[in-house]
Order: sequence, then C-alpha cells, then structure tokens
Amino acid sequence: MQTTLAALSFHAIDVPLRVPFGIAGGAQAVAKNVLVAVTLADGTVGYGEAAPLPAYNGETQDAVLASLEPCRAALEGADVRRWRALAYGLREPLRWTGSARAAIEVALLDALAKQHRISFHTMFGASEPALATDVTITTGTRDAAYAAAQRWSDAGFSTLKVKIGGAAMADDIARVAAVHEAAPHCRLTLDANASLAARDAIHLANRLRAQGIDVVLFEQPTPKGDWDALFEVARHVPVAADESVVTAADALIASRLGAPHAINVKLMKAGLVEALDVIAVARAAGMRLMIGGNVETILSMTASASLAAGQGGFDFVDLDTPMFLAENPFHGGFRMEGATIRLDAAVAGGHGVSPATLTPLQPEHSSHPSLGRAVE
Repeated sequence: MQTTLAALSFHAIDVPLRVPFGIAGGAQAVAKNVLVAVTLADGTVGYGEAAPLPAYNGETQDAVLASLEPCRAALEGADVRRWRALAYGLREPLRWTGSARAAIEVALLDALAKQHRISFHTMFGASEPALATDVTITTGTRDAAYAAAQRWSDAGFSTLKVKIGGAAMADDIARVAAVHEAAPHCRLTLDANASLAARDAIHLANRLRAQGIDVVLFEQPTPKGDWDALFEVARHVPVAADESVVTAADALIASRLGAPHAINVKLMKAGLVEALDVIAVARAAGMRLMIGGNVETILSMTASASLAAGQGGFDFVDLDTPMFLAENPFHGGFRMEGATIRLDAAVAGGHGVSPATLTPLQPEHSSHPSLGRAVE
C-alpha cells in the first residue's frame, strides 16, 4: 500500500447562501471556503474543506490560501500514516488559520481511510448511528425570527439556536420571545458570539426567565479570553465556551466551569487532532459537549458529524449550515431526515464526500423548508 503523499492541491470555492447568515459580528452572503485535496502515490485522493468566517474570528479565504502554499514542502513526500505527527507539525505555520489545518487533516485522514476502506464514523468509534441537530435563527427582525421558528418547528426541529448581539438588548429579547411564542415546545439556546458584557448577558437571561422562557444553553456570551466574565455568567445560566476554547490548553481553563456547562468543539478552530484533545479534556472535567461549525458545506459538516457520532455523548449538535447554502458543490455526505442526521453506512472509506459540479439545491428536493425571508 503506497501511503506517500504525492501532491497537495487547493483552490477557492465560493458558495452562495439563500440569504445572509447573520451573527453578532456581521453577516455572510457567500461562503468563501477552500477545498483541499491530497493525492497519494497510488492515486488515492482525500478531500478537506476550510471554512473561514471573518465575522467569527477574523479568518479569511485569502489568508487560508496564502497559508496553505508553504505547507507543500512539509507534506509532499510524507507518509500519511503519520497523520497525527503531521498535524502537530502544522500547529505553528497554521496557528492563525485553524480552518486550513482542519482542511489538511481531514484530507489526510480521508485518503488514509479510503485506502483501508474504513469510514470516518467507524474510525472515530461508531458510538451512535445518528445525531439530532438544532437549526439557527440568525440575526434579524422579530417577525423574521418568529417565521423561521415556526417553519423549523413544523419541519421537526426540537432545538432552536438564536443568534443575538450586535443589536439593542430590547430587540434581542423581543426576538427570543418571538421564537418561544412560535415554537413553545422547542429547546432554546442562545449564541452571542462573544459580543456581550457579563452584566448584560445576565440581565438578558434574567429577563427571559421572568417571561417564562428557559434558555438551556448560553453559548459564548462574553468576549473571547475574558474568563472572569464567562465564569460570572455561568453562575446564572448554563454556558458553552466557544470562541474562548480553540486549543486543549484553553479547554483546560474552561474545565473549571465543570458541569452542567459545555465546550463547543469545531474542526475549524484548530483542526481535527486538536478537537480530539479538546473532547478528552472536556470529558475528564465532566463537561457537556457541543459539536458546531462555521458556514460549511456538506463535506466539513459530514466530517464533524462523523466525529461526534463516532465519539458519542454530544448533548448539543449544531451542524445545520448546509441547509442555508443555495448550491451544493459535492456528492455524498450525511442525509437529513427532519432534524436527524444519518451517516451513510454504505461509505466504503473516509467521509464519503467528493467534488461535483455546482448544482442548485431546490426546496422540492429536500425535506426542509426554504429559508426564504425567515432569517433576513
């Protein structure tokens, strides 16, 4: 079996969204991502995707492309069986572009798993056959939030994640109340994307509680790295550390939160190997786990779903962005049945996703409603 990496290639992929995906830091109308391919000496090709999100952490498509070019010399001629050592070697050169590291690591493992005819789901442990994802209510108006919540609830989603921040608190409270009114039986999580002061996050949570609205998880309410602020909010509502936890060292700090708080694991933060280490730290601390992502296609989302279902025990799943894309540049990947993500048991090896010509995703060909104006 020829496991030498013969070539590393990559190019930009721009995928339009049905409507802009808004978070506290801004909105994205086009997913400006990067496709990475590694070709082994026997012709086996593995694929990975980088999904930088400037509004999330400032990372851009141009930065990813620039950071990948110097990686050729380090990777071409290497043995992909040493994938963990190769990943560790990428830490320093790709420390400012974690999504590039994720793309390379997923591509390396995809190629190796294809050679051995083992799926990602099996390789990561095959603990669970499926996952139930939430769906995001992005920033926008109260009426848009109400319509989106009603639509997704009718489509079978039992957890709704509401993006807040970047607006007046009264507007955010009104939007969350509208979501609760439209879908009273759904679990509600909030995500401020590091945009609030601790006192404001606590005030918002208390105001919602006074209205009988239960928030099961408040994701990264306070600025990245302000641990005192996050710990203060955690005294009032369950929180998930997201922007603040990029590496396993960060997870060690977050572990002081303990239960019932959570850590959001994302491949795009620092790659697949680092994600495995973060999971290990969170489990050791008795914390809950969340799997999430940036604005990603079915490729990266399938890799993340395989990791979460393979490892098992994720209390929160946020792998919904393929439903927001107007086009699909790939074949294969997980299947959606309502809110349920099902991994293809027939995958011969790897994550099972390969490039295709861009084709429109028509609502009539999906079990999910068109987003329309619901998330303006």
